Amino acid sequence: MAKTTFNCSECGGTSAKWLGQCPHCRAWNSLIETVAEPAGSGKNRFGARPGLTPASPLMTLANIEASDFERTPSGLDELDRVLGGGMVEGGVVLIGGDPGIGKSTLLLQALDALQRRGQKTLYVTGEESGAQVALRARRLGLEGSQVQVLAETELEKMLSTLQAERPHVAVIDSIQTVYSNQLTSAPGSVAQVRECAAHLTRVAKSEGVTIVLVGHVTKEGALAGPRVLEHMVDTVLYFEGDTHSSFRLVRAIKNRFGAVNEIGVFAMTEKGLKGVSNPSAIFLSQHAEPVPGSCVMVTLEGSRPLLVEIQALVDSGGPSPRRLSVGLDRDRLAMLLAVLHRHAGVACMDQDVFVNAVGGVRISEPAADLAVLLAITSSLRGRPLPKGFIAFGEVGLAGEVRPAPRGQERLKEAAKLGFSVAVVPKANAPKKPIEGLTVHAVERIEQVVEAVRGL
Repeated sequence: MAKTTFNCSECGGTSAKWLGQCPHCRAWNSLIETVAEPAGSGKNRFGARPGLTPASPLMTLANIEASDFERTPSGLDELDRVLGGGMVEGGVVLIGGDPGIGKSTLLLQALDALQRRGQKTLYVTGEESGAQVALRARRLGLEGSQVQVLAETELEKMLSTLQAERPHVAVIDSIQTVYSNQLTSAPGSVAQVRECAAHLTRVAKSEGVTIVLVGHVTKEGALAGPRVLEHMVDTVLYFEGDTHSSFRLVRAIKNRFGAVNEIGVFAMTEKGLKGVSNPSAIFLSQHAEPVPGSCVMVTLEGSRPLLVEIQALVDSGGPSPRRLSVGLDRDRLAMLLAVLHRHAGVACMDQDVFVNAVGGVRISEPAADLAVLLAITSSLRGRPLPKGFIAFGEVGLAGEVRPAPRGQERLKEAAKLGFSVAVVPKANAPKKPIEGLTVHAVERIEQVVEAVRGL
């Protein structure tokens, strides 16, 4: 007789009865009723499940031979950048994003490019029929593609196909539709997602197959299913972007084979997703002349410096002035306004303040502080900043301007794109002059206001 248990969607822990709070991770309302796996299925004679990676003899770190992982380029440069250089043999990649944002399109293009380079590929679809996948391939201009397609949702049939065909790269679209007949719970449940992902991971490690799992996301934007799913895989990618915009961002949240927070920028066209070679152009508005309330900063996304325009609008407010930010931390905006008033004498307590990062990009690093303050000051006074002006740096509560990491790379990227004036923290000032770029090094917010007033 099947036994009912309650699994935590956050940590994967189990409980014999429903509780308002998970006894393991203390998360509230995270226990989901599932039917437990029948005894003995998927376990060895000791009652333990096999590990996700093949067993190896006991060795010391000094005696283990370590070598770089061989990578296979996917044929899409921006995707390779996010992955850390390409596909890794035996690696498991989880990619999530909103419905219709382009996950299946991107992976189908990557599989076709790999197949044309001599790699054996497999596309397993659990949400569409083979005819629907073929129609999409024709819309993308992939006529004559030799990518193998399997329309299946049963895990056991997928595993037998993987072992029989031995592809180099396989895509499972999506992991929430896969079910194992060893479990009685419904597809997409915590137990099914966890067990199916674990079996596919074991196959990837033992057979040397690169497996890409497509994951659904919740309305909050997190990957659906247990959080342990993200711990099992080697790489977690998130597809970001507005479905009403033609630009998409693929961001690495976790990567055992490369840098995290690396991004790839794509443009959605009639023939699918195309990589954007100069992503800074997306996040910069094209003003014929400088306008008040606009300041350009250089942010870092992984290893890539990007120029992003910060726009601010300061307008007369009512008894309760509003502070609204898009793409930036709202709480940090309130803190910066207090610092601007206390240390620079610029008051906005009776003004509505709106701040926006152009292009839909999200900036989480504090190096945007200086650009935000300068954009607000420019809008309040109605005076535009000079043409070709950039700024970056963190601002502390005491009014000090702190350095940003890898400041030299930021300045070189700005000079390469034709910017001529920069206000940066003193610690980020270049030791050697950068051709075409005049750098003003500052230590406090008062010096920033005075330096801009004199330009």
